Amino acid sequence: MKIVKIETHVCNARMRNWIFVKVITDQDGLYGWGEATLEWHTRGVVGAIEDLNDLLVGEDPTRIEFLWQKMYRQHFWHGNGIVRSTAISGIDLALWDIQGKVANMPCHRLWGGHVRDYIRTYSHLGGGKMEDFYNTSTDNAKRFGELAQEMVEAGFTAMKCMAVPETMPLEGQKPIRAAAAVIEAIRDAVGMDIDLMVDCHARPSPAMGLQFGKALEEYGLYFFEEPCWPESIDGLAMINANLTTPVATGERMTHLAQFKELFEKRGCEVCQLDITHCGGLSEARRIAALAEAHRISLAPHNPQGPV
Repeated sequence: MKIVKIETHVCNARMRNWIFVKVITDQDGLYGWGEATLEWHTRGVVGAIEDLNDLLVGEDPTRIEFLWQKMYRQHFWHGNGIVRSTAISGIDLALWDIQGKVANMPCHRLWGGHVRDYIRTYSHLGGGKMEDFYNTSTDNAKRFGELAQEMVEAGFTAMKCMAVPETMPLEGQKPIRAAAAVIEAIRDAVGMDIDLMVDCHARPSPAMGLQFGKALEEYGLYFFEEPCWPESIDGLAMINANLTTPVATGERMTHLAQFKELFEKRGCEVCQLDITHCGGLSEARRIAALAEAHRISLAPHNPQGPV
């Protein structure tokens, strides 16, 4: 069995382009699908996949680890930048899709079988209405409460909101009071039995992130996501050490060594590796093992397309 072609299919999906990867083999009807969506870098990722196509055509698609190492170590530059790692991720996912089809079983069975019988899910505030999640102003706390109530009525027992506005590296108390008012409105609407997460989207500086975290502690958050700039692992560790709320991060990290530093400095309690950016399922499994060794929880991240 050989790889004969790798295709990319780009679909506009509002606020981003979905990039789907199709690895085609020489066996009739046997192919695999992956995803390599990277916001605002569509042409870069598609070009990187085209480069990797030349590297992989003619290879056995079931030699997934060999192909992963080949893609990662190609020539002078390793594949740890966000564009190349996303391209590798999409291809890796497609290769595992092929492997599962060849074995006629889902990948979790190839890896030893499922551990849990169900997976609990949560919703972004607003559900599928991305504008409600991203564009609802923190000056409108009442609207956040209404959106939260809609999620409870839809059957969710956990939800995430973006209650932290954009700020300067150091700013006064106004944005912090606004964030607290938003979370108070949500708690008033849904009570304390609903698990609530706040995503800062890495907007604050470490100093501001800690202030936001301290202000929101009394509301019993399930976790506090990306409370500061992702490149500031020391800042993440400082925030995590000074809050009782678990810090979650990792979606913008692209390879095992980055997670090693994050875990060793205890920059989080919840690892949110993104399977479409971190190197696909192959690298995700290595990161998961490292997280387990540090007793750090795992919440895989992927707000992209359906693949």
